[in-house]
Amino acid sequence: MALLALGLNHHTAPVNVRERVAIGDERLNAALLTLRNVDAVNEAAIISTCNRTEIYCGVRDQDASPIIEWFHRHHHSDLGSFEPYLFQHADQAVVSHLMRVCSGLDSMVLGEPQILGQIKRAYRGASDAGTLGTELSALFQTAFSVAKKVRTDTAIGSSPVSIAFAAVSLARQIFEGFSEHTALLIGAGETIQLAARHLQGAGIGQINIANRTVQRAATLADEVNGTALSLSDIPNALPSADIIISATGSPLPILGKGAVEQALRTRRYRPMLIVDIAVPRDVESEVGNIDGVFLYTVDDLQQVIDENRQSRQVAAAEAEEIVRNQVELFMRRMQALGANDTIRAYRDTMDELRNGLLLKARKQLRLGQDPETVLQQFAHSLGNKVMHGPTRRLRDAAEQGDQAFIENARTLLDLPRKPS
Repeated sequence: MALLALGLNHHTAPVNVRERVAIGDERLNAALLTLRNVDAVNEAAIISTCNRTEIYCGVRDQDASPIIEWFHRHHHSDLGSFEPYLFQHADQAVVSHLMRVCSGLDSMVLGEPQILGQIKRAYRGASDAGTLGTELSALFQTAFSVAKKVRTDTAIGSSPVSIAFAAVSLARQIFEGFSEHTALLIGAGETIQLAARHLQGAGIGQINIANRTVQRAATLADEVNGTALSLSDIPNALPSADIIISATGSPLPILGKGAVEQALRTRRYRPMLIVDIAVPRDVESEVGNIDGVFLYTVDDLQQVIDENRQSRQVAAAEAEEIVRNQVELFMRRMQALGANDTIRAYRDTMDELRNGLLLKARKQLRLGQDPETVLQQFAHSLGNKVMHGPTRRLRDAAEQGDQAFIENARTLLDLPRKPS
């Protein structure tokens, strides 16, 4: 069986195309089952995130056209609509691609850790649907192990390279016992969404989300087990907020010096971290002069991010070397498994042949035939039957002038070489 991967991602397709082919959790099971029913597909898994929709299959041949047809049919699109954006990989390239994706080497943000969890969910989805087999299961499990090795042996994930990640990393450096602290997020855009997910992943105790449109805040709050607030609720929420991250599109500051000073008095001057990543700024610059307040702007974080991005590039080179080595090991293991299947089939054939001849010999002995004669007949018949297939194929090879086949057969059968 061969491995085949195809799909599109942020390298090959713009976001409006990626949105059209995304397969949500509610549709994943049905998609997997119809994909597995495609002719020549034995195993199937689908990874679908905001940045990629990728199909992994164990197939009987490497003709991708039936899967491409399924892809268009599943999305109710004319054949060829997505072909300019599709990539294809086969066998070793599939192994390398999945290992790189799991390790964060193929991500929009180099080394980002979320993709591994997303792929593990995709793997569980395929497992639950019953569309995984031996080869895809082995591939995904190995890719997970490689991703773990990359995280352990390199520094690719140790330095934040996004504003949201940097803000949360800063908070973790300042506050110990993260589960005992409260975060107030102001806004509900992409950066705040990422910050909320990072905070939840880091184990923050409470997340409050304030936004001009409360419904948008509520949608995000539901995702991270937080509480939605309106902007008018901010003064009441400030005293309990240890960490404030703000990113709105407001043309005027949302947090002023007076409101923060009042909140500090109420919280008895326990320290407060404020990360203002809005442009224009959401927090009056004078807030940074208040004792007990750590105020960081987007420019403060950007310098750290630029330095960290360079260090990740160095770590990525180390990670690529790990992936290359692990791809070679995996392919050797898969090739060995292919030989094991052949060895097992050969042994089963020989066992069936021997047992049939033994049954005949035992019948002859029970009928009183001479044991020596029976043994001679058994040995003669066994030798003839074992040699029949190879002998016929060697003669065919000789007639066709296939000397390479004959030399390989001599090696396989461990025959002595003719003296030169």
